[in-house]
Amino acid sequence: MKKIQRFDMKKKPMRQRLYLMPVIWGLAFPEVIKHRTKITKINTEGLKPPYILLCNHNAFFDFKVTTAAIFPHRANYVVAIDGFIKREGLLRRAGCICKRKFTNDLLLIKQLKRVIDNGNILVIYAEARYSLCGTTAVLPDSLGRLVKMFKVPVVSLIMHGHHIDSPFWNLHKRGVVPTEAEMTQLFDREGIQKASVDEINEKIRSAFRYDDYAWQKERGIRVTYEKRAEGLDKVLYQCPNCGCEYEMYSEGTTLGCSHCGKKWHYTELGELEAMEGETEFSHIPDWYEWERENVRKEVRDGTYYFESPVHVDSLPNSKGYINIGTGTLIHDMDGFHLACVDKDGNEYTMEKTVPSLYSCHIEYNYLGKYGDCIDLNTLEDTYYIYPEKAKFSVTKIALATEELYFDYVAKEKKRIAEARTHTAEKAQ
Repeated sequence: MKKIQRFDMKKKPMRQRLYLMPVIWGLAFPEVIKHRTKITKINTEGLKPPYILLCNHNAFFDFKVTTAAIFPHRANYVVAIDGFIKREGLLRRAGCICKRKFTNDLLLIKQLKRVIDNGNILVIYAEARYSLCGTTAVLPDSLGRLVKMFKVPVVSLIMHGHHIDSPFWNLHKRGVVPTEAEMTQLFDREGIQKASVDEINEKIRSAFRYDDYAWQKERGIRVTYEKRAEGLDKVLYQCPNCGCEYEMYSEGTTLGCSHCGKKWHYTELGELEAMEGETEFSHIPDWYEWERENVRKEVRDGTYYFESPVHVDSLPNSKGYINIGTGTLIHDMDGFHLACVDKDGNEYTMEKTVPSLYSCHIEYNYLGKYGDCIDLNTLEDTYYIYPEKAKFSVTKIALATEELYFDYVAKEKKRIAEARTHTAEKAQ
C-alpha cells in the first residue's frame, strides 16, 4: 500500500503575517458591526501580549468576534485539522496551529510555548468543539495545568448569541441576531503563579458558565426564521413524553415524536411549548440534561452499549479525506472499539479506553456525505466514523463518552481515598 504522508505537526507556528492582517480585519469587522456585537472588557487595563485567551465555542462567528476583541494585536489560534483542508499554507500564515481533537499531544505544548515566547496572544477554544445546545461543553482538568505552566496572564472571552444565530444542529443563519461578549482577565502574571491548579480550573469553569437560550429570553430576542426547529431532533433525540429514543423529528417550527405523536412548538424566543398537554421542558438545555441523566443511569447500571456497521474515512493530512472502507464500531463500558477493512483487505483498528477520552467530537450530516458521524483521533490520524445503523444518535454517544469518563474518575477517587484510609488504619 502506498505510504501516506502525515500532517507535519513539528513545523514551527508562524506569527500572523502583517500583510494578512488587513484581510483578517476586513473579514471580521463587517460581520461584528452587522451583528451589533457589544464587547465588554473587564479587568483588562494595561493588558498586553503575551497572554492566553480562552474562548467559548458555538459558531464560526466566534473567530470574527475574537479578532475584534483583541484588535489591533495579532494572535495564534489552535485549530482542528479539518480546518486546514486545502488551505494549510494560508492557515499557517494566519497563525493557526494544528491539533487533533481530544488527544494528549506533548508536541503541541512546545508549539504553544513558542507562541508565548514570541510575545503573541495564544487563543484556545477550550471546549474543543461547538456547543451542542448553547451551554458549556466539558472542560478538561488538564486546562489548569496547561495555562499555569506558561506563567502569563489568562483571559476569558465568553460570547453570547452565536448559537442562537447559527446553532450547531442547523448552521443556517437565523437572520441578524445581535450578540454580546465579555473579555475578562482572570489571572495576571503574579496571580497565575500563586494560584493552585484547582483554583485555576475553578475560576475558568466559573467564567465559562453560559446559556445562550437563557440569554436570548432575557434579552427578548426573537428569531422569526420559519425553519428554526429543523435539526433540533439531532440534539433532543429522546421523547420526554413516552421515553422512546431515536423517534424524534423536526419540521418548520415543530419538534415531534413519531412514536407517541406528541408535538412541541419552537417559539421565536427559543422556548418549547407542547401543542397539547404538559410542556415537560420549555428550556432546551433542560431537555438535553435530562437525556444526560438517562445515559448516566445506563452507565452506572453497566448497561450502556452501542454497536453498528460503519463507513470510515480518514484525514491523515490537509489534502483531504481518504475512504478507508467499512467495518464495525462498538462503544461500551470499556470505551470505543473500531475495526474496519479497506478495499485491498488491509485491516484498521482503534481502541479508545474510557480514561483516555473525556469527551468526543461529533458532527451532524457532516459535509452532506454519509450522515452523522463521530471522529476519533490518534496523534497521526483522524477517523470519521459514520454509523449505518437504522436508528441511532451521535449525541447519545457523545454524552455516554463523557459520562463513562466521569464515572471512571469518581470510582478512581473513591478507590484512592479507600486505599489511603486503609493505609492509615494499618499504620495505627
